[in-house]
Amino acid sequence: MLLKEHSLVNQSSLEEFLLMEFSNVRELQLLHFMVFLVLYLVAATGNLLIISAVALDHHLHTPMYFFLMNLAIQDLCQISVIIPKSMINSLLNTRHISYSGCVAQVLLFLLFVGSDFFLLTVMAYDRYVAICNPLQYEKVMNKQACIHMVIIVWIAGFFYGVLHTGGTFASPFCSNVINQFFCEIPQLLKLACSDLYLIEIGVISFSAIVGLGCFVFIVVTYVHIFNAVLKIPSVQGRQKAFSTCLPHLIVVSVFLSTGCFVYLKPTSTSPSRLDLAFTMMYSIVPPLMNPVIYSIRNKEIKHALSKLLFFRYSSRNTFSIPVLQR
Repeated sequence: MLLKEHSLVNQSSLEEFLLMEFSNVRELQLLHFMVFLVLYLVAATGNLLIISAVALDHHLHTPMYFFLMNLAIQDLCQISVIIPKSMINSLLNTRHISYSGCVAQVLLFLLFVGSDFFLLTVMAYDRYVAICNPLQYEKVMNKQACIHMVIIVWIAGFFYGVLHTGGTFASPFCSNVINQFFCEIPQLLKLACSDLYLIEIGVISFSAIVGLGCFVFIVVTYVHIFNAVLKIPSVQGRQKAFSTCLPHLIVVSVFLSTGCFVYLKPTSTSPSRLDLAFTMMYSIVPPLMNPVIYSIRNKEIKHALSKLLFFRYSSRNTFSIPVLQR
C-alpha cells in the first residue's frame, strides 16, 4: 500500500515528457528538421499572405474573406504550437518537453483546432446564404452578425481546449514517453495510471457527437447549395459557385476523417507509422492546404496578392482591420 502511494506521488510530480524522435541517426534528425522547417515556412507564408491580402485590400472586406482571414490566423497558430518544438528537439538532439509545456501545447492546439472546425461550419452557412438566399445575404450576414459568429467560434474553441486538457491531465501518468512528435491526447491517455482517464474518454465522446452534428449540418448545407448551383443557367456562374464550395468541402473532409481516425480508433500499445501519418494529415496538412485551395482559383485573392507582392500601396491603403461591407 505504501509503495503504491509512493509510486502515485512520483507520477503526480512528473516534471517532463519525452516526445517521439524520428530517428537516432544525427543526419536523419537534421533531415527531419529541414523537412519540418520547409513545411512550416510554406504554411506560415501562405497563411500570412492571406491575412495580409484580406487586411490590406478593402475589396476583400466582406464576410467570406473575413472568415477566411480568421481561418488563416487559426491555421498559423495551430502549426506554430506543434511544429517549432519538434524542430528544436531534432536540431538539439533532444526529446524533452516540460509538463507545463505539454499542458500548454494540448490546450492551445485544441483551442485552434476546435475553433478551426467551428469556423469551417460557419463558413458553410455563409456559402449557403450567399448561394441559396442571395437577396437576404446582406441582411443575414451583416457586419455585427459576422463579428458575433467569430467571437462565438473562438470562445467555443477555448472551452473545447479547456475541457480536453482538464480531462487528459486529471489522471496521473505511469510513463512519460509519448509516442508522437507533440503532446497528442490519444497518446497521453495510453500513459494514464488511473480510471480518471475515463473523464477524457467522455469528453472525446461528447466532442464526437458535436463534431458529427456539425458535419451533418455541413452536408445538409452543401446538398442545398449544390441543388441551387445546378439550377444556375450560366456555366460560368456554376463554375464560380463550385470553385468557392468544393475547396471548403475538401478541407472539411480531410480534417474530419483523419481526426476521427486518430481520436476514435482503438488504442494500441506500440507506436504505428499509420498513427503518425494520420496525425500529420489532420494537424499539418489543412494549414498547408488552406492557403492554396482558397487562393489558387480565387481571382480576388490572386489580384490582392499580386498587388501586395508587386506594387507599393499608397498612403490610403495602410494596414487596418477589415471593416465588413454591408
